[in-house]
Amino acid sequence: MIQISIGENLEKLFSLEGKTILLTGAAGGIGEELAKGLAGAGGEMALCDIAENKLEKLAAYIVAAGGKAKDYRMDVSDHASINAVTAKIIEDFGHIDVLINCAGINKREGLLDVDESTYDKIMDINLKGTYFLSQAVAKYMIKEKKGNIINIASHNSVGMLGGCSVYGASKSAVTAITRSMAVEWAGYGIRANAIAPGHILTDLTTVTWEHPERSKYLKERIAMQRPGMPSELVGLTVMLASDASSYMSGMMVHVDGGCLAGGMPWPFDTNY
Repeated sequence: MIQISIGENLEKLFSLEGKTILLTGAAGGIGEELAKGLAGAGGEMALCDIAENKLEKLAAYIVAAGGKAKDYRMDVSDHASINAVTAKIIEDFGHIDVLINCAGINKREGLLDVDESTYDKIMDINLKGTYFLSQAVAKYMIKEKKGNIINIASHNSVGMLGGCSVYGASKSAVTAITRSMAVEWAGYGIRANAIAPGHILTDLTTVTWEHPERSKYLKERIAMQRPGMPSELVGLTVMLASDASSYMSGMMVHVDGGCLAGGMPWPFDTNY
């Protein structure tokens, strides 16, 4: 007779125990929740960001809760920082099993208002940083003949809002290079997938959700009629980081409350 043990089966599928996870943007609203959730699933966290004070507090919080974490100041727009910190993480942990490119910025401006410095800054962090950090980490993963890369894309990878041209372009490109990684690096045992968060409530988006017109606009386009919370991205991230997704690569998965599906329906006849 087969004995069913829910805990053991879930742990076998989704445990991150023994996996070193490099997470950029760890001090941000989404990054912080991912860090806590992944550590809670057993991941050994290499937390990277430029916000050193927040990063130190986050690492201390995880360690105090019984998890494993170290903080590293990394500027993903700087090649020297990428290479030096990646080497340090390898020195400290011995390997990197999962890379999560979560660092990202945005500035809401119309197409005609964006200047070159704004364009370059957004692209340098969102796209160039993701590209070259993945390149640096993949060189170590290739030696191990295994690895897993998760890129944080966006709803703006496929659907656009006004004032997000550069951000949307950068995130669309992130999905494209995710596919390139999946194709080119599969032979080395490396998988690559992307998560496209919908309209998530963070400190940076609070101003949008408190805006009377923009919040109404968004709710009408989200079937669940509410913003997502950063914690609601944790489950999918754990699944993609774990062996539960071992045959999954080159995909972008949306977590958007039904926004891409079509949002709120128009009036229709129903007995209910």
